[in-house]
Amino acid sequence: MMFSQATKYAIKSVIYVWTKSLEDKKVGAKEIGSEIDAPEAFTAKILQSLVKAKIIGSLKGPNGGFYVDETHAKINLKDVVKAIDGDHLFSGCSLGLPKCSEKNPCPLHFEVVKVRKEIENMLTSKSLKLLAVEVIKGTTTLSYLFK
Repeated sequence: MMFSQATKYAIKSVIYVWTKSLEDKKVGAKEIGSEIDAPEAFTAKILQSLVKAKIIGSLKGPNGGFYVDETHAKINLKDVVKAIDGDHLFSGCSLGLPKCSEKNPCPLHFEVVKVRKEIENMLTSKSLKLLAVEVIKGTTTLSYLFK
């Protein structure tokens, strides 16, 4: 499944912020961009969207930065995808027909419904906190350079 570049950066950003927050650290946009191999300005814009959607928090000042805490613990990948790309991945006709529905299906309707359910299950099965714990344990990686 393909996510937009912004959503890929957003997912990696949130997981990275979780890894740092679990160490009681806040991180800046520059560090996040560097760690996920994303342009700093683009990363900052994505992070603003994530704060606005309450997926991460931010604090200004000398001890500031981006963070997550237990209020963010149940947030999952679907929440991030919706915050960045909207919910078109989960709704609407895949052929763009305005009146496509269960009663008036397009040729792809029922196949797309099945795939969307699988995608939604995948995106909601684990919290971002749990994904970050897997990165910390080393069972998964965020690095584009595999160690």
